[in-house]
Amino acid sequence: MRSQPPTGAQTRPDPALLSEAADWMMTLRYGDDAQQARANFDRWREQSPAHREAWARAEALLGVLAQVPAAIGKEAFQALQQQPSRRRGMGMLGALLIAAPAGWLAWRHMPWREWTADVATATGERKSMTLADGSRLVLNTASAADIVFTAAERRIRLQAGEILVTTHADPSPTYRPFLVQTPQGTVRALGTRFSVRRLDDRSTRVAVFEEAVEVRSMDGASRMLRAGEQVDFEAGRIGPGATVENSAALWEQGMLLARSMRLADVVAEMGRYRSGVLRCHPAVAELRVSGAVSLADTDAGLALLARSLPLRIEQTTRYWVTVAPR
Repeated sequence: MRSQPPTGAQTRPDPALLSEAADWMMTLRYGDDAQQARANFDRWREQSPAHREAWARAEALLGVLAQVPAAIGKEAFQALQQQPSRRRGMGMLGALLIAAPAGWLAWRHMPWREWTADVATATGERKSMTLADGSRLVLNTASAADIVFTAAERRIRLQAGEILVTTHADPSPTYRPFLVQTPQGTVRALGTRFSVRRLDDRSTRVAVFEEAVEVRSMDGASRMLRAGEQVDFEAGRIGPGATVENSAALWEQGMLLARSMRLADVVAEMGRYRSGVLRCHPAVAELRVSGAVSLADTDAGLALLARSLPLRIEQTTRYWVTVAPR
């Protein structure tokens, strides 16, 4: 069975309420009689803490929904309403996005896993909590995880994004390993501070900042990592090791410390912390960046880059920004 929710964590939301929240999101954005809809929505949201939590999860989708042009979104929404078998909630939201231009891009970036996970963060958000055993868990931007503590083990299932873990001596009278699970395998903590990041649907990155961890891929291969080491692994292989500095975990404080990083890599990292598309023009991709860049305020970070390098920031819309040559 699941442990009690960790301090500062959110409980798993009711799927039915999530569907209702998605329906309300579309109604408020595209429906008629906004004043009456808002009043009805306020009554719905205030019914219980669970309703408010479902809406908080839904707000994570606002940036993605904003990529759909308002006129086209309204037309698609009204057409879907008129269908005899009206599709409600998340299913209807998906249909609306796919019906709109560039809708497939929006659909692919919908944070579905964040809606249903035990703990989650929106794009640009970070969250810290203390688990039932005293361990500390920090979720990076756009991350989601399930926390399953039993009499036999302490397990975190990383559904999306990145986490930073600082383990604590287990108060349980019997030994329970501390594990982080991804589709590619598991990471076993050995009294340590480490991060785990889902790079994509095929690979996971582990970085160790204190003590050690054991990485085990789905095919049974294993490797011990010590402090200052990191590795990327897939279900069928563990890649070569690399060195990592403690500054790699500065995202916890909302900062990126660049040391002669390619501008393209800096921009890609900043893009994880803002909704929409942030791209780097190929003409400036190889410029080198050194210094601290804000991840907590990416607009400020981009402005700093533009002042420090021969760059300009082209903002087509709030959700489509290009770092280009000056």
